[in-house]
Amino acid sequence: MTPGETIFEIYRELSELLRQPARKILEQVRDVHTVYDPLQYAAAPWRSYLTRYLDGPRRVLFLGMNPGPWGMAQTGIPFGEVQAVREWMGIDEPVGEPENPHPARPVTGFACPRSEVSGRRLWELMAARFGTAENFFRNQAVLNFCPLVFMTESGRNVTPDRIPSRFRASLEEPCDEALRRSIEVLQPSYLVGIGHFARERLARVRERLSGRGPGPFPAPPVRILHPSPASPAANRGWAEAVTAQLEETGIW
Repeated sequence: MTPGETIFEIYRELSELLRQPARKILEQVRDVHTVYDPLQYAAAPWRSYLTRYLDGPRRVLFLGMNPGPWGMAQTGIPFGEVQAVREWMGIDEPVGEPENPHPARPVTGFACPRSEVSGRRLWELMAARFGTAENFFRNQAVLNFCPLVFMTESGRNVTPDRIPSRFRASLEEPCDEALRRSIEVLQPSYLVGIGHFARERLARVRERLSGRGPGPFPAPPVRILHPSPASPAANRGWAEAVTAQLEETGIW
């Protein structure tokens, strides 16, 4: 089994493990009206991404938090802005429909007319620096910590860090384990959290890895600015800021 196929199986198991916690959150957390799992209904492009671009160890692992409604929620790929996935990565696979779709957040897959700003910023930077997707993914990988999308009744995104603490452990523990197993498969030298939350999860998982015996282990994770348009700093030259961060740390 190739590394990409192994990670596909790891996250397929994770998807099943998260069903019960997601159901409990849906029933008991007032702000959560709908939950999507792109690993279920967008498994085809997700699998294509893993088997095409994560076919061996990678020097750098970038980690995001969870899917956005116009990115991975549509394509099944982390930060999966439709145009970048279809035209830069060359992936365009059938996408089904989530259970109980939210009327304000329809899933139309690669026919989605919306562009996710975070994904567009991320992949435009990688395309500008590395040219082709093949060049970027030769030594780097991108995953998300939690594969689920949580939404309010209005359709607003609820990120995992905003789920009430008494429910978070049931999400974070299986996601931590899936991340740990993926790091063991990819054997990265560097871990990069895209935003504070992702960096903290990487630090926690690296600590668990180091407690299992002799290394080598990845270097302590670094944090880069999240490309979300909700961040004022990201709206003032995100690509330049992140490039400087990665060059200063020696990752680039």
